[in-house]
Amino acid sequence: MSQKVSVVFGTTQEKAASYIEKSSGDFSPIFSDGKLQFVVKEVEESKQTLEKVRTIAGNIARDVKARKIDKIYVHEQKLQRFFTALDVREAVVAFVEGWHLGAYDFDTYKSEKVTRTELKFVNEAAVKHEVTEGNIRAAATAFSRDLMNEIPSVLNPETFPTILQEEFANTDVDVVVHDKAALEKMEMNGLLAVNRGSKYDPAFIELHYEGDASKPLVALVGKGVTFDTGGISLKNARDLSDMRMDMGGAAAVAGAIKLLAAANADVNVVGLIQTVENMPDQHSILPGDIISYKNGKTVQVGNTDAEGRLILADGLIRAGELEAEYIVNIATLTGAIVAALGPKIAGIFGDDALMNEMKAIGEENGDHVWPMPLVEDYDATLKSDYADFKNISTQAGGGSITAALFLRRFVPENAKWIHVDMAGVMDSKQGGYYGNSATGFGARLLADYTTKISK
Repeated sequence: MSQKVSVVFGTTQEKAASYIEKSSGDFSPIFSDGKLQFVVKEVEESKQTLEKVRTIAGNIARDVKARKIDKIYVHEQKLQRFFTALDVREAVVAFVEGWHLGAYDFDTYKSEKVTRTELKFVNEAAVKHEVTEGNIRAAATAFSRDLMNEIPSVLNPETFPTILQEEFANTDVDVVVHDKAALEKMEMNGLLAVNRGSKYDPAFIELHYEGDASKPLVALVGKGVTFDTGGISLKNARDLSDMRMDMGGAAAVAGAIKLLAAANADVNVVGLIQTVENMPDQHSILPGDIISYKNGKTVQVGNTDAEGRLILADGLIRAGELEAEYIVNIATLTGAIVAALGPKIAGIFGDDALMNEMKAIGEENGDHVWPMPLVEDYDATLKSDYADFKNISTQAGGGSITAALFLRRFVPENAKWIHVDMAGVMDSKQGGYYGNSATGFGARLLADYTTKISK
């Protein structure tokens, strides 16, 4: 039997005459006048943020989903009265976004499918535009999550291009796929080297979207390692299942392009995805091997588990060939960034002014980042006796910094560049609008950053 639910943004006094079923950190479900309602705990004005709205919406969405309720109604006017410090239209967008992401569940391989609850607003006509925007943002992030959560036998270097071609088939996004033969001609030797142990062929995927061709070209470069065993430098963790998410950077780029195209954004952007599988076998690249890149630089491989930077180098070179003015590369790159910043914040490296802009964007949209230093003295630790430099540092600490310094060597001259290391935020524990799965981090961050700098 279907049941309607009213979400109420009120005060604790409304609980007095009602039956309180239980309380969470943000709200209390109560039964009043035959309806299930949610009374949200008051938030100090100084702590009222769009992220708080998303978090509350996500928590309510999971509560409703557990009750298997088919429809929920939101009073947007009460939302406005409760979050007085926020613009009501932005709050509606945030609520819709948080709601759908909180209700997200990757149930493709579950025998029992999750009940989907419909979100409705009391005055739909008044918030139609905001609901649409929230839906677009949530769908793009959910797409990134789907890619990251997918099993590696389904999403691999050979199927990844097809998945993206199907996703963007009826959009304004032009998908260009360079197969192994093309990569050999294009001298993308980093991809070819890293993928040597895989039974699948590597690919380089370009997602072109010209919402306004007069805008400066922004290149979003994403690491797409569909499974990372570490190669010959084999990982030894007890559970490596999350290594299917080592293409989180590529998922972020794909989600960002989806968001921008669906929103008809006035930007000129290209997503550059390098997709490989890092496997050990008799053909695998070995520690000590040397890769010669198209730009003339040579790299000695010290550790095959530092493979992400080897393929991102090809992406950065390609961004230069396309004459991108702004470049953002994003990757699940180093464990060192996890040690530095933990599971809630990604590290960013590059131009100070641009990093400050990206940090402000992340604080607004929930994809939090923190500026990290490029310590010039550490650059010398990449020295190699046999090639121009190595893919790993000779020092034990500062691994995320030396990885960024490695990438900087491939950034085209005069390009404005930021490197995002999202290794710590690729998956999460349940809470707010996140579940026990991939986060979809970066889709909103890259899309909003591209929109911002295009203005």
